[in-house]
Amino acid sequence: MSGYWVLLFSQYEIYGKVTDEAGTSLIGANVYLDQSFRGAVTDVNGSYAISRLPGGTYVITVSYMGYDPASRLLTLPGDAEFNFVLKRATYLAEEVIVASTRAGQEVPVSFTNIERKDIRERNLGQDLPYLLSLSPSLVTTSDAGTGIGYTSFRIRGTDMNRINITINGVPLNDAESHGVWFIDLPDLASSVENVQVQRGVGTSTNGAGAFGATINMGTCALSPEPYSEWNASAGSFKTFKNTFRIGSGLINDHVSFELRMSELGTDGYIDRASAELSSYCIQGAYQGEKSLLKIHIFSGKEKTYQAWSGVPGDLLETHRTFNPSGIIIGSNGDTSFYDNETDNYQQDHYQLFFSRELGRHLVLNTAFHYTHGRGYYEQYRQDCSLGDYGIGNVITDNDTITSTDLIRQKWLDNDFYGMIFSFNYHSGKFGAFIGGGANEYEGRHFGKVIWARFAGDSEINQEWYRSTGDKTDANLYAKVNYRIPKQLDIFGDLQYRLIRHRISGLNDDLREISQDHDYGFFNPKIGIHYILSNTHRLFFSAALAHREPNRSNFVDANPGKIPGYEALTDYELGYKLRLSNTIAEATIYYMDYNDQLVLTGEINDVGAPVMTNIKDSYRAGIELVGGFKPVQRLRWDINLTLSRNKIKDYTEYVDDWDNWGEQITKKLGETNLSFSPAVTAASKISYEIIDNLSLELLSKFVGKQYTDNTSSDERMLDPYLVNDIGLRYSITDKFAKELCFNVLVYNILNSMYESNAWVYRYYSGGREYRMDGFFPQAGRNFLAGMSLRF
Repeated sequence: MSGYWVLLFSQYEIYGKVTDEAGTSLIGANVYLDQSFRGAVTDVNGSYAISRLPGGTYVITVSYMGYDPASRLLTLPGDAEFNFVLKRATYLAEEVIVASTRAGQEVPVSFTNIERKDIRERNLGQDLPYLLSLSPSLVTTSDAGTGIGYTSFRIRGTDMNRINITINGVPLNDAESHGVWFIDLPDLASSVENVQVQRGVGTSTNGAGAFGATINMGTCALSPEPYSEWNASAGSFKTFKNTFRIGSGLINDHVSFELRMSELGTDGYIDRASAELSSYCIQGAYQGEKSLLKIHIFSGKEKTYQAWSGVPGDLLETHRTFNPSGIIIGSNGDTSFYDNETDNYQQDHYQLFFSRELGRHLVLNTAFHYTHGRGYYEQYRQDCSLGDYGIGNVITDNDTITSTDLIRQKWLDNDFYGMIFSFNYHSGKFGAFIGGGANEYEGRHFGKVIWARFAGDSEINQEWYRSTGDKTDANLYAKVNYRIPKQLDIFGDLQYRLIRHRISGLNDDLREISQDHDYGFFNPKIGIHYILSNTHRLFFSAALAHREPNRSNFVDANPGKIPGYEALTDYELGYKLRLSNTIAEATIYYMDYNDQLVLTGEINDVGAPVMTNIKDSYRAGIELVGGFKPVQRLRWDINLTLSRNKIKDYTEYVDDWDNWGEQITKKLGETNLSFSPAVTAASKISYEIIDNLSLELLSKFVGKQYTDNTSSDERMLDPYLVNDIGLRYSITDKFAKELCFNVLVYNILNSMYESNAWVYRYYSGGREYRMDGFFPQAGRNFLAGMSLRF
């Protein structure tokens, strides 16, 4: 017995060197222990060391880009030396496609990697933002209340319009609005291999300006073995998902292809918030020893009943699922619903990649892409002015009719295409990426009246407005990482981005909106990463980012008052601890904004709200991340963010209906930025009950959020804590490679909470009133799924 306790509590070290077959040291190779938090990165001599290990059995794995990984089983006690000789990979790895936009362990930025295993365990139909919801500082919301349909998220209080999102390095943000709508790509998670979330400005990437976070997704690598797979799930609110995948494996040692098809549906938690979703993904590749040619085609189609108006605040207690969209009020006061108050959109993506190894240390990566999107949303509208739709008044024997009920469609038809490239160089102490891209966007906006009770002189499918938006976006960047002594990495990142935006035509309110804008942004980033020991690391970075106004900022502005671009200086200081059963990270950040665009209540010349530049604002906080594995079958991952998010000198504007066109102005001084909670936290406790049977408790806390920038407790979302429970069981049998069963019960304690809201205030008769809309999330509900792989 005494020998057992000596083995349990003794601390040992494993060390060694990683080289290639020619004996050259491989600097920056990743060395890690499976089923542990411990790992190391080889130094300038190719050496590594992992100390303070308790006795036991481990699997040690070494990986390095361009080489086949190697693993070895080892048993302690006793210090031990393990040297590795890695062989050049037979084929050029697909990871080169995303390498230039990813941050490695030595890069001084705050980031989280989410691997395919974690995505698969929760992928029962919810959109990708909900599968990332346990990431630090991330807050999700869903219009339908279930995480299916229109969903969005914020990171450190930054909304998706300011978050750069790419897939395989190709920009996914809409060029005009800067937004991303995952509803247009249903079940994208089934084709995603891994995701990296960089918080803050992050490293240079392609597409929209990263103004608070960056999300880079990589699609699944092609399987070398043939397979077929079926995933099905169903649950509350008549939710279902069916996904079928098939892969050819490697044919003639070079060629492979895969196909995925998905269909999803739900009635939603909110009344009539239904969604009918479908998608497919096709990819194929030719892999050579020094080259890779890959094509990736994916498409999504959605039909969703509109639920974006929210629930009026005075109905939350009595009818929290109320949906005002589609309601028709009859002449006698009776109500009915228009059954096609829907959003309809299809988006097709085509990506072609070619990568070539130009030498032992240099890889060229290129990609050409094309995206076509088209669709509309349809609405029934009552008592609309005929003149607002370009229709003449209707003259009868007894009256002149100036208004009508009608059904309208607002269309968007767009094309987005371009290319990206990078040269990836890595040799010894020096690593560099030189890359960039050029993209062109062509958008066509128009509206149709497809029916009117009084149609006058209108035509079939009367078009009442049309405008275009053309945007060119090009960038070049250079990233350099250099290791000076054994422990110090110096990082530099320079990017220049050029934008040309052309808008022409009429807006939906028949205003002329033609205008041109040109921008050139220089975005430098510097930082250091210092390895104090094989268990302690520090990093510091400073970065400058710029963001141009989006289309609505330009279109909604008053004539002659053009919104300016925004600037952000981001400082990040981080610490990382790695022990055999513990991981801990702390990041202190200060994000200093200049001329940030926010809603102040100001309106344009037709009464629509506009976003206005405010001089000084900031986000400052600390992110704490921990992971603990006290025993072999139990693991606890937790994160906590504490922050201050302030506007230094805020002036609000409120409409005065007694004096139409006038506004009441009030200076409020320092206030809180809207939708920026001071506290967020997440927890995941995983316990393997027996082999292949695991139980999880998932928790998310979000502190109070103000729905405008006035810091008024009268306009605030209450804090909420949501707990989910998951149970997963997998088996392997002769007839199948894997059979998995998965059940997730969401909001197990049935918390009643709202995750988003809007508010409009006005004065009438000397009193203040408001209109608002809240987005309640579902109470206790569940999804259950089965996955079968052959």
